[in-house]
Amino acid sequence: MILTRNRLGLFRFVLYGHAVLVMAFLLLPIIFIALLSFGSSRWMMFPPPEWTLRWYEELATDPRWAEAMWLSLRLALIVTVLSVLLGGAAAFALVRGRFAGRRVLKAFFVAPMIVPVVIVAIALYAFSLKVGLNGTFAGFVAGHLIIAVPFSVICISNSLRGFDPALEQAAAICGAGRLETLRRVTIPSIAPGLLAAAVFSFLASWDEVVVSIFMASPQLQTLPVRMWTSLRSDLTPVIAAASTLLVLASLILMALLGLSATRAGRSKMQ
Repeated sequence: MILTRNRLGLFRFVLYGHAVLVMAFLLLPIIFIALLSFGSSRWMMFPPPEWTLRWYEELATDPRWAEAMWLSLRLALIVTVLSVLLGGAAAFALVRGRFAGRRVLKAFFVAPMIVPVVIVAIALYAFSLKVGLNGTFAGFVAGHLIIAVPFSVICISNSLRGFDPALEQAAAICGAGRLETLRRVTIPSIAPGLLAAAVFSFLASWDEVVVSIFMASPQLQTLPVRMWTSLRSDLTPVIAAASTLLVLASLILMALLGLSATRAGRSKMQ
């Protein structure tokens, strides 16, 4: 028994040590980038000789970076709204519908998550050239929607499967119409799934670079595209500052999603 406990303790130590090493491998590069964004050296030296906010000031005052950041934010917000609406409608059809070919339709919606993104980008680029969407804001929205909608379909579908349809039937018995039932019963019940769909859709658009490179033009460049072009021409800590802001926005959204999921779990237990 003692030997077994010792082995179990050793196994846990090795398991925890392995987890710590994996986390360090994944997180240390991000931490280094964040530290370099506050360094005074123009050549991204580590450790930085001094600490400064110069690169964040340049990021905020340079019109090229400001336009790229505003374009990414505006694009991500529009894509989020459209993704939740389109993905929600598709999820209702896939979960509540009773028609042939539902599995094929579901595979169609999830395909952009499986197919390599560069193939999606090339196909979208060829199509957009024919219809005149390349280098336009509408083309950006269409390309990012292809990447974001699968997240909405999956998140909302999972929420609908865990939702008890008897609640809708009870609302109908009480005299509520379909729209009122949807607004007062269904949507509040699947709100965690809607929030998850919105967060993942926003993040999918916010940091998308491959599709954006194919859809970009000299006048329209998202923040990731601007970072990519800057990496090829001039490697400065401004890129590290932009990267830090991207990571910070992602962490904030994921933290909000985690808090929402925790509150939803507590409310169900009560």
